[in-house]
Amino acid sequence: MAHTLRVPKLDLVSILAQQNPQIDLRLDAYESSTRSFLKAVSAYAQNAQAEIMRRKTTHVAEKKRIAEKTQSYENETHACKVRELELIAELEKEREERKDAELAVAAFERQLASIKDQCALLDVEIEQRRAVVNNLRREREREHALLNTHASRTSPELTECEFRLRSVVEGIDKDKILVRFTHIDPADPQREFSVVVDVSEDIYRVPTTSPFLPNLPILLDQLNSSRDVYAFIKSVRQAFEDLVSR
Repeated sequence: MAHTLRVPKLDLVSILAQQNPQIDLRLDAYESSTRSFLKAVSAYAQNAQAEIMRRKTTHVAEKKRIAEKTQSYENETHACKVRELELIAELEKEREERKDAELAVAAFERQLASIKDQCALLDVEIEQRRAVVNNLRREREREHALLNTHASRTSPELTECEFRLRSVVEGIDKDKILVRFTHIDPADPQREFSVVVDVSEDIYRVPTTSPFLPNLPILLDQLNSSRDVYAFIKSVRQAFEDLVSR
């Protein structure tokens, strides 16, 4: 609680009645009070400056902290914007890739549909070919049956021809007959002489003989004129015999 200095009341009548009137101004108390006041003012000023410095320091520190936090927020915001741009670029890239993938899938689907159509056509063609093969197989079976019938009729004649002409007749490749002769060369009875007759066409041909026969064209003309294969075989054997005897 502040101390209040009370000034005593002056009795002017008694003071004036004195021989040497004096008034005690209490200067010591005034000076002491003044010193106390100045000391208090000085202390207040120092405290005020200290508080100002403290608040200033606190304000500077807070301002620095806010500035650093603001800079941090700005850096984070900038990083977020950069990341956002990167994400937008990635999304655009993914959108383009998805578009390309959809186009590729559509192309593959068209190719698949085309392949399926081709497979369907191939299935139809396979069925048609199977039908043709079955028809050819039945035709071949009929031909085999017919050939077997003919063979059963001609087998005795062929056996007699092979026995008399010392020859062996066998089929080779398709529609070709190989005739092999022996007992032609007296010096080597087992030496083989052969001729191949191609009967696949209307005009018979002789692709090869072993050995070569100079008069083969004449014999072949006779064969195509007479169509007698047995007579041709007999003529060929005679030609080989004449060739050896020269």
